[in-house]
Amino acid sequence: MLKLIQKFLQINRYSEVKNEFKDLFLSHPNYPSLFAITDSFDLLSIENAAVRVSKEQIVDLPSNFLAYFKEELTLVERAKNFVRISTIKKGVQKISYDKFLLDWNGVIVAIEPNNVVARENLKVELSGLKYFLPFLLLAGLSFFYNTYTFYSSIFLLTSALGLIVSILIVQEKLGFKNGVISKFCNLSANSSCSSVLNFDERYSDKWISFSDLPLLFFGASFIAILVQPLSSSVFVGFLSLLAIPVIVSSIWIQKFELQKWCVMCLMVSFLIFTQSLIWFSSDLFTLNFSFETIFPFLFSLILLVPIWFVIKSIAKDVLSNENTLKELKKFKRNYSLLDFLSKKVSYTNGLEDLRGLNFGNRSAAVKLTVIVSPSCVHCHKTFQEAFDLVLKFPDKIFLNVLFNVNPENVDNPYKVVVERLLSINRSTPGKTVEAISDWHIKKMSLKKWLKKWHVDSVSMVVKQEINKQYEWCSKNNFNYTPVKIVNESLFPNEYELNELKYFLNDFAEPKEAVLEKTA
Repeated sequence: MLKLIQKFLQINRYSEVKNEFKDLFLSHPNYPSLFAITDSFDLLSIENAAVRVSKEQIVDLPSNFLAYFKEELTLVERAKNFVRISTIKKGVQKISYDKFLLDWNGVIVAIEPNNVVARENLKVELSGLKYFLPFLLLAGLSFFYNTYTFYSSIFLLTSALGLIVSILIVQEKLGFKNGVISKFCNLSANSSCSSVLNFDERYSDKWISFSDLPLLFFGASFIAILVQPLSSSVFVGFLSLLAIPVIVSSIWIQKFELQKWCVMCLMVSFLIFTQSLIWFSSDLFTLNFSFETIFPFLFSLILLVPIWFVIKSIAKDVLSNENTLKELKKFKRNYSLLDFLSKKVSYTNGLEDLRGLNFGNRSAAVKLTVIVSPSCVHCHKTFQEAFDLVLKFPDKIFLNVLFNVNPENVDNPYKVVVERLLSINRSTPGKTVEAISDWHIKKMSLKKWLKKWHVDSVSMVVKQEINKQYEWCSKNNFNYTPVKIVNESLFPNEYELNELKYFLNDFAEPKEAVLEKTA
């Protein structure tokens, strides 16, 4: 399902947020429901709609959308005379409009295409360099110091290609998903790299697995040829010939037992077969091997094995931690947990009457109040997180910034900051954002801020307002800052304020029942 939605995002030019969507979607407490999809779109500020439409409106729908076809989530792309549908089980199919309408339940999810051109191609090119650049540098040094024949050059090239493919195989095996490789591995309904690589899970916890063998072989071959091109090519060719039975066995398993093809495995088989064929048919062919011929490969292998297994162990730990983190996120994003940890404000009377600094939509379902003090270091972060939420979700959040400052404390040099902020908000509200941002986000010094934001006089109304806010805080025993209140309940300390974004739809009115449908 995830790959299907990511493809949907890519078609609509949202490739740059595919990974962010993955994190939000997989950690959603309602995963894999339709609500989890639309809620994740909302968090990414992607305009979307999940609605039920009549089948007669098919011609008026967007050129691509998600739909339920035969009770399965499907990516639909409309053409003039047919519909192209993509599903997890059957891949891509072309069917007629009549056939699609027959098994479509009328539910769709559509998104607004991204009009900002993403630099996806540049990113792909740069990511590819990380594989090729080290090989090119090492090969360049070897060509400078050693003598290569035509055959040894071919062996170096095939070993380098085999090492790259082997790295990709290990990535796929361990679970580091690569969008380009995943697409390459699933070219047709009969191809699946993961099915082949995970064929025998009994050996998954062993110190070495079958997916490690190509990496170690081609890695040792590449290093050995770089060190001694001529003699090492001879021994690598001989080992390639010995590997032919393993290749035949692999192809047999893919063809007759799994009935699935691993494209990258076939590439490895092809490269090994090519090396053996070249060795057997060239003047490199010999069965007399000296210590000088064997040593570079054995030394490279002994060097690679411990390094690889350390890297493999670290990679497994990283993946395990990522999976654990996703489960913890899913648990933490459960609204019932947030609601359980939230405590009602003891004394709410008068909160609506306090006149602080307001941002966002007053009619929003989420009323966020932060009580800060200009002398509080932690308040800088709280205000910035609250303000960022309003900037990202201006229609869903209303932010009210209040101050907890004792108006009778004449020794507090920061009291004047509150006085001037409230005065600016009353006289020139258009400058309020810049004034409070200078203090809490840019963190100007007191002297510099007072010089920039000069106020002729502080009115009695402002002084009374500071006193009202201070007394209200005292009644609730808020003798600390920052205080975070969401809809008259204290936001739990177990959550960061920026995590409020996960619950915006929970605070809002319930969506249509169609969104509760699970995949």
